Amino acid sequence: MKFLPEVFSINSAVVAGELVIGGCKSSALAKEFGTPLFVIDEADFKYRINGWKSALESNFGASAGQVYYASKSFVSIEVAKWISDAGIGIDVCTGGELAVALAAKFPADQIEVHGNNKSEAEIAKAISVGVGKIVIDSMQEIERVNRLAAAAGKVQRVLLRITPGVEAHTHEAISTAHEDVKFGFSIASGAAWRAIGETEAATNLSLEGLHCHIGSQIFENEGFILATTRLIELSAKFRDEFKRELSELDVGGGYGIAYVEGDKTFDPDKVMAALADLVKSECARHSLKVPKVSIEPGRAIAGPTTTTIYEVGTTKDVELDGGKTRRYIAVDGGMSDNIRPGLYGAEYSAILANRSSAASPINSRLVGKHCESGDIIIREIDLPSDIAPGDLLAIPATGAYGRSMASNYNHMLKPAVVAVKNGSARVILRREVEADLLALDVVEAPRSIN
Repeated sequence: MKFLPEVFSINSAVVAGELVIGGCKSSALAKEFGTPLFVIDEADFKYRINGWKSALESNFGASAGQVYYASKSFVSIEVAKWISDAGIGIDVCTGGELAVALAAKFPADQIEVHGNNKSEAEIAKAISVGVGKIVIDSMQEIERVNRLAAAAGKVQRVLLRITPGVEAHTHEAISTAHEDVKFGFSIASGAAWRAIGETEAATNLSLEGLHCHIGSQIFENEGFILATTRLIELSAKFRDEFKRELSELDVGGGYGIAYVEGDKTFDPDKVMAALADLVKSECARHSLKVPKVSIEPGRAIAGPTTTTIYEVGTTKDVELDGGKTRRYIAVDGGMSDNIRPGLYGAEYSAILANRSSAASPINSRLVGKHCESGDIIIREIDLPSDIAPGDLLAIPATGAYGRSMASNYNHMLKPAVVAVKNGSARVILRREVEADLLALDVVEAPRSIN
């Protein structure tokens, strides 16, 4: 067990044996706010927003690109305000995410709406508040958005989500651009071209450009290169057919971050420099103007900024075949606040957060408190053999798809999210209480439904 700076937020350090985040000791945070606890390094979050924004602008020009924060990774009203203040857009994919952005008074024209099955109510709401773009994902949605825009007396700007037929090097559940997937219009099958034709014919839609997203937690450039190349080829075909050029190319997100030793986080400057070279050369090859280029980092901004602090509840030794022993260390959270290990086989690091230890390491399995044998946070890790009930363990890089995918399984209460900065801490999402769960139960008399 050792502190790995590359997987923790930039303002995290071990001081006198204790993990300190944003100037706040782990023990003090646990005492004040309870555990499990998501601790977000506010300065780091803002630093990463600016890093992607600056990288895009320096390679494409100050007004030649747009960063949309992918709110599915994690969003709250306060976080949406940080994003707005930084001058980037936000990407939402449900009515609930849109509601959070609007509650934060996010500029509607900087909101991009995604989703493979948007309801008519969600579409109508998006149009009524004046969102900047709706990303259309199916043939039925072309008709719906056009009809609802007409009813509102508006022409809605849209992008088409394209499936470029790219096999991303990531887990199947988060690979989104190969052919057998629920998202977008396939180039290979001809669906993309049919969608382009129908959208162009729709009187209340303005087709601004093409969009694709090849997956999440990707570390290799090949998939991005192939997808971008195919989208530009399709843009050239559009130009030849409709005698105008599309103004935007949205290449999505999916940039990988470090979770365990040996992982590397994508460098925004290197990624954007490579993308700029590719887009400019491909556009020149097809005699196209360089379009506005949009990206959608979510995990790459939120992921490294947050650490989960757990309290150890029990430990037990289990004898394995061959005379080996595994130490099971159970904490007060688990799959209800981090489903990724169970869902994707995701791997994490962990350190003892409240004190130093000179005890010899022991092969350990870090588990949660749910009634599931699969409630495993870290399947195998060497941790100090003297870890005991009451100790604190810290899991870094939990800012993306931790709290946002949290559930109430076993009627567990969702943890608080606390923002730390310069030795101060504040709650930005409160911890649920039992009254929150009980408030959903109702008692009513049966009604005849015909």
